[in-house]
Amino acid sequence: MDVLKKNEIVTAPIEGFSADASGVAHVRGCAVFVPRALPGELWEIRIVKVCASYSYGRGERLLVPSPARIESDCPCYGRCGGCDCRHMSYEEELRFKLTKVNDALTRIGKQTVTAERIVGSARTEGCRNKGILAVAELNGHAVSGFYRERSHELIPVERCLLQDALTHRAARALTDFMDAHGIPAYDEKTGRGVVRHVFCRRAENSVDRLLCIVARRGFGELTAALVDALRTACPELTGIVLNVNKSAGNTVLAGEFYPLWGKPYMTDVLCGFSFDIAPQAFFQVNPPQAERLYEKAVEYAALGKDDLAFDLYCGAGTISLCLARGAAWVIGAEIVPEAVDNARANAAANGVGNVEFLCADAGQAAGTLAERGLRPAVVVVDPPRKGMSEDAVRAVASMAPERIVYVSCEPSTLARDVLRFSELGYALREATAFDLFPRTKHVECVTLMTNK
Repeated sequence: MDVLKKNEIVTAPIEGFSADASGVAHVRGCAVFVPRALPGELWEIRIVKVCASYSYGRGERLLVPSPARIESDCPCYGRCGGCDCRHMSYEEELRFKLTKVNDALTRIGKQTVTAERIVGSARTEGCRNKGILAVAELNGHAVSGFYRERSHELIPVERCLLQDALTHRAARALTDFMDAHGIPAYDEKTGRGVVRHVFCRRAENSVDRLLCIVARRGFGELTAALVDALRTACPELTGIVLNVNKSAGNTVLAGEFYPLWGKPYMTDVLCGFSFDIAPQAFFQVNPPQAERLYEKAVEYAALGKDDLAFDLYCGAGTISLCLARGAAWVIGAEIVPEAVDNARANAAANGVGNVEFLCADAGQAAGTLAERGLRPAVVVVDPPRKGMSEDAVRAVASMAPERIVYVSCEPSTLARDVLRFSELGYALREATAFDLFPRTKHVECVTLMTNK
C-alpha cells in the first residue's frame, strides 16, 4: 500500500465527523482527520502528521463546500480554542453531536439501542451563565482572554459570543485598574505577579450577578478603589469576591475566598427550586437546557409514591430534589463534603423533607444502604467527564435497582460504562441527547437501563 507522507498534498472527500468535530477523509485506506472540514466537502489536504493507522491533515483548499458551511462570526474562532463548531450551521452541529453519541454507544458500548433525538438549545449565543477569562501581560499592558488550544499563549478576547457581556466589561475594568495602579498579572512561568483570572456568574431567574477575582494576594489599600471601579463599570453586580489562589499550575479556583462587597454568593432557581451558589460551587452553565435534561432524567426514573431513589454524584442536590417530588424517599451521595453541606442546606431552604445526603463514594453508600436493609427502585448517576470507576459500577449493580438512569457529559465514558452495566445484567432501553454547550464539541446524554 502506498503510505501517506508528511507534507504530501492529496485530494479527498470528507465522509464524516470525528469525536472532536474534525472532518474525516479516507486516503489509501488510512483515516485522515481534517479540522473544520464538513462531511460532503471536497478538499485539497496537506498531511501534517502520519501515525500507524491514521493521519492528521490541514485543509489547504476547499474545492466543493457543504451547504451546511457558514462563515464564522467570531474573529477569534480557530485561535482561542473555545468553539469547535462555529463553521457549521446549528442544524449540522446537532447532527454531529447526535452521531457522536450514537457512534460511541455502538462502537464502544456494543449497543444496538441508540439515541433517536437530540434536544437543541433555544439560545446558541450568550447561553452560558458563567465566564472565566485568564489575565496576562501583553506588550506592557494587562489583557484578558483565553489560552490558545494546547498552549499557554493567551489570546486577547474583547467579546466571547457564548458568554454574557458582563464578563468582558468586568475584565476590562479590572485590567484598566491594574494598568493604572501598576498591578502585575500573574506569570505561570515565574510564579510572580498578582491577578490570575476573572470569573463572572449570571443568575438565569434572579437579578444576581457575581464577580470573582482570582489573585495570588489581596489588593490592600487599593481594595476600596477597585470595588468602586468595578461597580461603576458593572452596576448590575450584586457581589464581588476575592479568591486568593497561591497554588502552582493553572487551577482556576483554589484557596480562600473573601467577600469584598455585596453578596458572596449567587441565588438562582432551577426546576422550581432555589439554590445559593458560591463561586466555587458547581452549577449547570446552561440552566434552561439543564432543566430539560433533568426533566428527562425524572421521566426515565418513573418513580412511584412508595419508591426509594438513590442519587449518586449528587453534588449540591439538584437532581435529588427533582426526584423527591415523585418518590417516597431520596438518598443522595457525594464524596465532596462541601457539596454535601450545600445539598442539605438546599433541601432545607426549599422545604424538601423526604431527602437525605451521605458523604460517601459509591461503594460506601451501597454498603450503608445494605446495612439499613434498603433497596432502591431507581439509581441515578451523574458522574464527571471521566465516568464511573469499575468499583462504582459494580456497587450500583449490587443494589439491584429496577432502573438505572445515567446522566453523562462524555459519550465515550458513558458507552464504556453502559457496556459494563450490560455485563452485570442491565439492558440499555432508551437514550436522549441534549446540547448544553452550543458551538463546542461537547454534548450531554441521558440513558435508561433496566434490570434484565
